[in-house]
Amino acid sequence: MTALARRWAAVIFSLVVMFIAAPVVAQRLGWSVQREPLVTNPPYDGRFTFARLRYTTGPGGYYYGGLPAWAHGYWSVRGGERAEDNLMKILREISYLGPRVGESVVMALDDPQLGRYPISYMTEAGYWELTDVEAAALGAYLQKGGFVIFDDFRDPPRGGGGWEHFEANMRRVVPGARFLEMDPSSAVFHAFFEIDSLDIIPQAYDQGRPMLRGLFEGNDPTRRLMAIANFNTDVSDYWEFSATGFRPIDESNQAYKLGVNYIMYGLTH
Repeated sequence: MTALARRWAAVIFSLVVMFIAAPVVAQRLGWSVQREPLVTNPPYDGRFTFARLRYTTGPGGYYYGGLPAWAHGYWSVRGGERAEDNLMKILREISYLGPRVGESVVMALDDPQLGRYPISYMTEAGYWELTDVEAAALGAYLQKGGFVIFDDFRDPPRGGGGWEHFEANMRRVVPGARFLEMDPSSAVFHAFFEIDSLDIIPQAYDQGRPMLRGLFEGNDPTRRLMAIANFNTDVSDYWEFSATGFRPIDESNQAYKLGVNYIMYGLTH
């Protein structure tokens, strides 16, 4: 092989390596190709069904395998099952709720059918882009008795706009909204399991202390809790990977306790 041929071979080899490695590098840097997961909602039949909120994802929110931020955990890229499916399996085994297992729904914030689902869930709210129509619809949902679980979001650089962005959105949803630090004495932590300390919250990869904050009617902690935010932590990560060995069993159990209590509280208040 001549020197020129060897140089061309080296160039071609380098291009092939770059082509193969590009998706991995892109994902780590947040440059993944954007892809929307296939969503097929089952018909409504009155059973309790996990409802995930779908929203427009802001810049940087497509890093998890190229999925939009709202779908992180809905479509696993690391071999786990959908987070909500595992949580519903736990609920089926320990309660008489009889939830739909293996099927969940994805709802837009302004979908008029959202009211059929008294509890809804949003992930990665730091990337949540909100329209005025959606804000009004979600506010009406909360005022009518809806309960929202916000999970898996944090401050920049890994959390989009972080808490400040999320709180600004929620003040458009509920004017004057003020999230309060949760206390273990709150009814939500005694709705099914007795959770007497918030030190049980496991940390998968976030740094520092998890923060649980709640939005109460009229900003009054003696009234109904309308929404709870798991901030600077990812509770649903333990639901998603609980059957894989990727997360410790005892920590997964604590994460399930939180999820079960949230749902039971939302259904009874």
